[in-house]
Amino acid sequence: MNTIFPFFVPLLFGSLVSSGFLEYDQNVILPQDWTPAGQVDPSEQLELTFALKQQNVDLLEETLRRVSDPDSPQYGKHLSLQEVSSLVRPSALTQKVVHRWLQTHGISNCRTVRTQDFLQCSMTAEVAEALLPGSRFHRYVRDGRSIVRSSSPYSVHDEVHQHLDFVGGLHRVPPKGKDANRKRPRSKAGVHLGVTPAVLRTRYNLTATDVGSAENNSQAVAQFLEQYYHPADLAEFMLMFGGTFQHLSEVDRVVGTQGGGKAGLEASLDVEYIMSTGANISTWVFTNPGRHETQEPFLQWMVLLSNMSDLPWVHTISYGDDEDSLSAAYMTRINTEFMKAGVRGLSLLFASGDSGAGCRHLGKENTFRPSFPASSPYVTTVGGTSFKNPFKVTYEVTDYISGGGFSNVFKMPDYQVSAVEGYLKSVTATLPPQSYFNTSGRAYPDMAALSDNYWVVSNRVPIPWVSGTSASTPVVGGMLSLINGQRLSKGLPALGFLNPRLYKLRGRGLFDVTEGCHLGCLDEKVQGQGFCAAPSWDPVTGWGTPNYPALLDALLSQ
Repeated sequence: MNTIFPFFVPLLFGSLVSSGFLEYDQNVILPQDWTPAGQVDPSEQLELTFALKQQNVDLLEETLRRVSDPDSPQYGKHLSLQEVSSLVRPSALTQKVVHRWLQTHGISNCRTVRTQDFLQCSMTAEVAEALLPGSRFHRYVRDGRSIVRSSSPYSVHDEVHQHLDFVGGLHRVPPKGKDANRKRPRSKAGVHLGVTPAVLRTRYNLTATDVGSAENNSQAVAQFLEQYYHPADLAEFMLMFGGTFQHLSEVDRVVGTQGGGKAGLEASLDVEYIMSTGANISTWVFTNPGRHETQEPFLQWMVLLSNMSDLPWVHTISYGDDEDSLSAAYMTRINTEFMKAGVRGLSLLFASGDSGAGCRHLGKENTFRPSFPASSPYVTTVGGTSFKNPFKVTYEVTDYISGGGFSNVFKMPDYQVSAVEGYLKSVTATLPPQSYFNTSGRAYPDMAALSDNYWVVSNRVPIPWVSGTSASTPVVGGMLSLINGQRLSKGLPALGFLNPRLYKLRGRGLFDVTEGCHLGCLDEKVQGQGFCAAPSWDPVTGWGTPNYPALLDALLSQ
């Protein structure tokens, strides 16, 4: 196993508004589960990130459309990192203005990335507060971990404002980690089939020969929030559950720093199931605990992707925030980073979340609560299912926790308009009230897999009843890695951004899930119910779950 240490990592950001004042959503500043621990010393060193305005974002989006649409002559003609850098690199004027602004405050210790659209700079708290009037840096603690954030909004000069998307590391705080080990009620007999690699291979029609063989193929998972896997757990898991198929028992590369202490259940789940579904394929683990108290791990990973030329083709991520807890400007910039990955041929898969449609309480009215990045138009989002009969391998129904719904920020992308409109028309009589969701927003998930009652080995102990879309996402990712291997061996390009092709298949290669509903607001109008599954696409399970040989056939045609 090789370990790679990234030389540059960024942070989470607030959003700049036209007045030159940087204003962050007040409901996420200083959340109640972080305890103030005092103002930082003026001489304390901080690391802040400056996200410079990029060029040609519209052209980047059009390029992504062309290389991802199977009907386009440019399909599969992905760009190199150097070509992406040439496309989006900030203008010379933008770089000059931002550098001069920093230098006039005595800030010179900065690092950049190959695309030159992020700067990470070190400075004292005193200098940072002078650079960003209004900011006041304090330390906050939770569960033995400390972070440094500003307790108040801040401003930048108007001349600089027009050249920046974000100044990062001031307001956004890491969300609390979700508990993947959500135990479900047992059956009356106290027995459940449980999901293992053998069960998944049976349900999704993977044979013992469906393993990786292409040397130029690889896959990855990304871990945040102090989540680490243990190599001994992976070896034990494969010893227990990998006896019927060729597999690898070690991760090839760790990018970042593996922390000490106990293994995280989330990390164990991700690694064990992408490596048993995408069996015998080189696997990387991106692990980002954060090198400094002003860093946020998710963007460390995101910018790292745009700074490395040699990367796995498939990445699965079990991470998300409520859309309304993030600024539109922040999410828009993250979408640009997703587009940069897609035009290079990378497939990014995100878990749809474990709260069904979600619920946001706004005075006397409730609305559903979409999640980001699940709601991004530029990633493939994976929902969850359960077996209809928990005692044997049967057909699948909705897992009631499967995240899904409609973005309140991003419009519905062209590739899914027909499918979503078909759903809305076919279930009009049973839809929740339209005041609960945005019928014109990006709808998700795109597909699904089993998410209920997995076996996981963590800290050398086999653990049953592990559930969530954090299980289904690496399972789908592993199968897409197998398909990539077949494509690469035939001289075809990697799948890249899958959604335009997935929606043109209109369910071909997938098991349609047509039963069950997921969670919604617990109120008189919807009574705890969100959306329900239906024939073809739906906002609970997408197009359905993989029938591997049929999906392989559908995705090998071009």
